[in-house]
Amino acid sequence: MVQSQQHPIYNQIDDVKQAVSEALSHAKKLGATAAEAAMSSTSGLSVSTRMGEVDTIEFNQDGGLGISVYVGNHKGNASTADLSPAAIKTVVEKAIDIAKFTSDDPCNGVADKELLEMSPPDLDLFHPWEVTPQEGIALCLEAEKAALDSDKRIVNSDGASFSSHQGLRVYGNSHGLIAGFPRTRHTLSTVVIGKDGEQMQRDSAYTISREKKGLKAAREIGLEAAEATLARLNSQKLSTMKTPVVFRADIANSLFGHLVSAIGGGALYRKSSFLLDHLGKQVFNSCVNVVERPHLLKGLASSPFDSEGVKTVDRDIIHGGELRTYLLASYAARRLGMSATGHAGGIHNWLVQQTHDDLSELLNEMGTGLLVTELMGQGVSTVTGDYSRGAGGFWVENGQIQYPVSEITIAGNLKDMFQNIQGIGGDIEYRGSVQTGSVLIESMQVAGA
Repeated sequence: MVQSQQHPIYNQIDDVKQAVSEALSHAKKLGATAAEAAMSSTSGLSVSTRMGEVDTIEFNQDGGLGISVYVGNHKGNASTADLSPAAIKTVVEKAIDIAKFTSDDPCNGVADKELLEMSPPDLDLFHPWEVTPQEGIALCLEAEKAALDSDKRIVNSDGASFSSHQGLRVYGNSHGLIAGFPRTRHTLSTVVIGKDGEQMQRDSAYTISREKKGLKAAREIGLEAAEATLARLNSQKLSTMKTPVVFRADIANSLFGHLVSAIGGGALYRKSSFLLDHLGKQVFNSCVNVVERPHLLKGLASSPFDSEGVKTVDRDIIHGGELRTYLLASYAARRLGMSATGHAGGIHNWLVQQTHDDLSELLNEMGTGLLVTELMGQGVSTVTGDYSRGAGGFWVENGQIQYPVSEITIAGNLKDMFQNIQGIGGDIEYRGSVQTGSVLIESMQVAGA
């Protein structure tokens, strides 16, 4: 399951673990009562083309070691990209000096020892690809060409991009935890422009995977981008109305992204969430179930521990519409008088349970309404739940797409939107931390021409 332990990145992980150990040891010598250190490092290749010509070739390498020291309840942070012993000592000393000037906060400190992942499982996240710039360029050119050759109405390209990166993550703290693992991520995308008469539209397609064989073929990506672009041509405007709305799977995950923000510890202890005090209460329609599975092999959001070393575990997030957990890092948990949940740094593979077989069944359920395939703007407040965003998509009648629509705004309140979810399709979007199908909402305000 695991790539050969002889790969050079495993030596890098050992070196970083040593650097983390030195940092923690030096912090203790200088009087820190607790300390933690972490390093994430990424290196790889990024290339792009536009209209058959090479646009960019970049070799990327970045990373740094960050340390947090605690002197009593005082916290100091500092970081360095230099892992030499002298540099590590210097950065620890700076963190100690900073701690002298910070406020005394009893909620400061590393995660509780009993919550830590001392023996991280291997999640098969490392699949390096020794790809050359020429190979990456060839994939971009193939994707672009497939789109441009597919239909004479595809008249231009905004480019194709390919990247292949590998990296490592190491974390350690004064409870004796020092752990790390490597990971990879490969992507290919293209954006093309279509024209029919005087109207022009653009759309895109992309593929992402931990391993090379998980990527879609370049030609397929090009054809998907062309098909999506052509479908948007000759769009119409809508009159202002209230109507059922389906969020297509690739943007439906943004709805659950707003949930992530609303039940995160920072928003909760600052009392700046529309879901304050909703733990154990009905937040969604009873048809909605969301689970978290942090240990999916090769998962894009899989991790054995969070950014504080806290063990990640399977959880019910929403069960029968009821909110079953908050998302708490250690500091927020202490502010709330609760326990950390392993979400420092984000969520880990949320799986939204489907209620309908596919998108077409969901559209039939809706009957007449709006299929949203694009969202624009940032008009969402996690404090009040108010929701207003520019949108584009398709008008649907009798469960069938009739024509594309553009230049509209959809609005509502997330509390009502969550409660009014009528179904979730089986057209699961796997390319992110939230895996969901399309989402049908009973009614939203649509502002058009």
